Amino acid sequence: MRALILSAGRGNRLRPLTDVTPKPLIDVGGMPMILRQMLSLKKAGITEFVVNIAHLWRCFPEMLGDGSQWGISIEYSHEGESTQEALETRGGIVKALPLLTRGGCRSFVVAAGDIVTDFNYLRLTRHEFVNDSVLAHLVLVPNPGYHPQGDMTLDEGGLVRRNAATHTFSSFGLYRAELFSGLDAQAAKLFPWLFEFCDSGRVSGELYEGAWMNVGTLDELDRAQKWAAKVQENVI
Repeated sequence: MRALILSAGRGNRLRPLTDVTPKPLIDVGGMPMILRQMLSLKKAGITEFVVNIAHLWRCFPEMLGDGSQWGISIEYSHEGESTQEALETRGGIVKALPLLTRGGCRSFVVAAGDIVTDFNYLRLTRHEFVNDSVLAHLVLVPNPGYHPQGDMTLDEGGLVRRNAATHTFSSFGLYRAELFSGLDAQAAKLFPWLFEFCDSGRVSGELYEGAWMNVGTLDELDRAQKWAAKVQENVI
């Protein structure tokens, strides 16, 4: 199994930091956020990664190289030279699909590069879809204070629905390749497109209530830094 780490956006709310450093490469607790994600996924058995890039794209291979120094493999899905050419989430997945499915791989993890979490990705790499009709499995989190309106909910059967927004999409999940079959690699968001599949009962999910920070603002970055420092202190 491989993983796509979403990293092509600009991160306007973290400017001026993101004027010179891509958001996923910002350091949290002594390590770029994207590397935290990849090493967490490595613990779950994933060692092959695809990173989609556009804004300040040269910074990624300069800092991460091919990943060999961490015992992983990194390939890059180059979407363009700037944020304006980035393909959004769905478009980025479609463009990276040949790399993600090479060798006959039928499912893969997609995770945002700007999430700081202690989620155990074994829950995804060992996940078994409910049945063949289910095409995606999303991790949801309690609605954070800055997003009280939420995104979606889980029904009693563990399927993702949008009839009540009791939870927020964590920005990571497991997807079957066939979900994106036949789509063009053009700029397109994952939602609301994916809601069509939720409505037909083809998207499952789970709730995670542990540490999770979507580092989109300076306040969230400060929160992530404090959390990382506290975790490090406990380790030491």
